[in-house]
Order: sequence, then C-alpha cells, then structure tokens
Amino acid sequence: MEWILLIVIGIAASSLGSLIGMGGGIIVVPALLYLATLPSFQHLTPQVVVGTSLFTMIFTGLSSTLAYMKHKTVDYKSGLIFLIGSGPGSILGAWVTEKMDLHSFNIYFGTFILFVSFVLVVKEKLKPLPFRKDKGIVRTFTDNSGRSFEYGYNPILGVMIAFIVGFLSGIFGIGGGSLMVPTMILLFFFPPHVATATSMFMILPTSILSSITHITLGNVNWLYALALIPGAWIGAKVGVFLNTRFKSKTIVFIIRATLIIVGVRLIYQGIIG
Repeated sequence: MEWILLIVIGIAASSLGSLIGMGGGIIVVPALLYLATLPSFQHLTPQVVVGTSLFTMIFTGLSSTLAYMKHKTVDYKSGLIFLIGSGPGSILGAWVTEKMDLHSFNIYFGTFILFVSFVLVVKEKLKPLPFRKDKGIVRTFTDNSGRSFEYGYNPILGVMIAFIVGFLSGIFGIGGGSLMVPTMILLFFFPPHVATATSMFMILPTSILSSITHITLGNVNWLYALALIPGAWIGAKVGVFLNTRFKSKTIVFIIRATLIIVGVRLIYQGIIG
C-alpha cells in the first residue's frame, strides 16, 4: 500500500512539476511531510524528506528536459548562466536544512511559497530589471500562436539572483532551478513556456549536486526514492505534453494556484503541530 501511494504521488507531483517547471519537489516535499504525521511514516524527518525529494527530481529533470528539447523551448545559454549561481547556492542550502525542525520548516516553507504566489498576482504591474542591451543578454522567442517575446537580463545580476534562489531551493528541497520559474517570469520577463523548460533543464544538474550533499549526510530513504522514481519519469512526460498545449496565462494561473494551496497547507501543519 505504501509503495502504491508513493508511485501515485510521484506521477502527480512530476506531472504538475514539469508542467509548471517546478520539478515536482514542491508537491513531493509537502506530501511526504504530511505522511510523516502518520504511524507508518513517522520515521521521516524534514531532512530525509528533502533529500529523498531532491534525489527523485534527478529523474524528473532528465525525463522532462529530453521532452522539452524536442519542442525547442529550452534557453540553454540562460540556463547555464543561472546554474553558475544556483548550483553553489543549492549545495549551501542543503547544509542549512540540517538545523531546522519539522514545525519551523513547515511554517518557513509555507510563508515563502505564499509570498511567491502573491508576487505572481501583481506580476502585470512589475517592470523587468533594467539592463543595457549592449552589455546584457537579449533573447527572442516565438510561441505556437506566432506571438513574439523579447526578454533579457544582465548576466552578473542573473548569477547573483540565481545564487539566492538556489540557496532557498536547497533549503526547502524543491530543486536548485525550480524557484527560477517565478524569478525568470517576474524579474526578467521570460515567456512562461521558456521559463518552464529552462527551469527543468536547470533542475537536473542542481538536483544531482544537492543530492550528493544529502547522500553524504544520510538524508535519502532509498526504498521511498525507488518507489517515487517510476512515477517521476512518467509524470514528467505527461507534464511536458500538457505544457505544450496550454496558453501562457493558463500556466501562470496553475503556478499561482499550486503555490497558494501548498503554502496554506504547510503553514497549517506547522501551527497545529
């Protein structure tokens, strides 16, 4: 029964995660934290939940990246630049996780997620961070409807912001590139489809780096990881398929709704616990 439940969680989390570019950890972590309150899963600590989630996301990242490559929506150059910052940040965040207990972890995580969802609500009133086109990176993208987007950023600023995002992602076990989706959309005005695909491209190497840290700390439950991996691989393919069918506004709406639901649930668990 436990294995079936974990496989279902893996499929659901990876489908939604690859659809909105958040890797599945944003679902797996809260789901495992909830299971930790049940008798059969009481041995799960926040550290093991985070470590197991990050290890599973290696396979979500690989599966979805291979699929997004076929649709040519991955911005490889931007992804590699952001990885310079988010990679070290996610490793540092993984070490910081060791200092947190379950209840404070839930409250911090939930509050942070609600903040991100709020910022997505006011997205239309924000302006992209200023940068000089002759000294910055400028990219263009044309979606399936023929609509063209221009976006860009200063690479040094991009690396600095990616480090902060990677650090937060490493703490909360949701993948070094996963929080880059709202960051890319809000600060650099990436088209949602490109932000999603590029984030999944980033999640693969950063999840590997963070997982190595958690493995050395003994924070991976290998039996649960093996149960989650098949669902993660299948779900990633489903998520990519849906992403290519949805409009940009729909993807942003799903991201926002997911963040609100997960954030409120975690804060509630932290308070009553």
